[in-house]
Amino acid sequence: MDRWKGRVALVTGASVGIGAAIAKSLVQHGMKVVGCARNVKQIENLAAECVRSGFSGTLIPYKCDLTVEDEMLSMFTWIKGQHKGVDVCINNAGLAHPEPLLSGKSSGWRNMMDVNVLALSLCTREAYQSMKERKVDDGHIININSICGHRVINHADGHFYTASKYAVTALTEGLRQELREAKTHIRATCISPGLVETEFAYRLFSENPEIAVATYKRIKCLEADDIANSVVYVLSAPPHVQIGDIEITPVEDSL
Repeated sequence: MDRWKGRVALVTGASVGIGAAIAKSLVQHGMKVVGCARNVKQIENLAAECVRSGFSGTLIPYKCDLTVEDEMLSMFTWIKGQHKGVDVCINNAGLAHPEPLLSGKSSGWRNMMDVNVLALSLCTREAYQSMKERKVDDGHIININSICGHRVINHADGHFYTASKYAVTALTEGLRQELREAKTHIRATCISPGLVETEFAYRLFSENPEIAVATYKRIKCLEADDIANSVVYVLSAPPHVQIGDIEITPVEDSL
């Protein structure tokens, strides 16, 4: 990770869970990390924790609603003005609503597409353009996907979410192909976790929190740090190594 010291990473959805763990880990490895979310108070608390821990990098909180294109574009303009640009883009933000295909609300479907697919694509585009204009040829774009991006689990509440994550699988491979056609050494990687114990299920089942509790008690789940460690592994790979997709699941999971 030495070559990333002092360089700039953007982590979306950095306020809690996997995003917070990734941001903290990259700061620990000496990177300047712009962590964005709608709730920046939690990122500010995490930044203070990084300072107290004596980490060599810096966490910079940035308030951004990933459903609003102008806010995302303004964020990249701000990063360019303050930190020159993005060298690593971690598209971590994602959400799910319990909206089945036969009875779900279109507002929930639209929100999942806005965050899980469109925001990811826009941040990818802007990050690449930032690298290109500064002639950064060793950048990295990492999409935090899901095991649901590779298989359809028989659970109606998650079927539209699954469709959005299948899109992330296709977008990452399409990105890899376009980067090769552009004759650049910028790399694209997808990390697809199984069940990770975070706030995710509690948000998904906010009206029935007992379901979330049961979900996480069923097996020994992954932890957010497990995914952060995978990001560090990907970034640590030699420049000639392309890691396309990593699936990470709990040992006890039968999915």
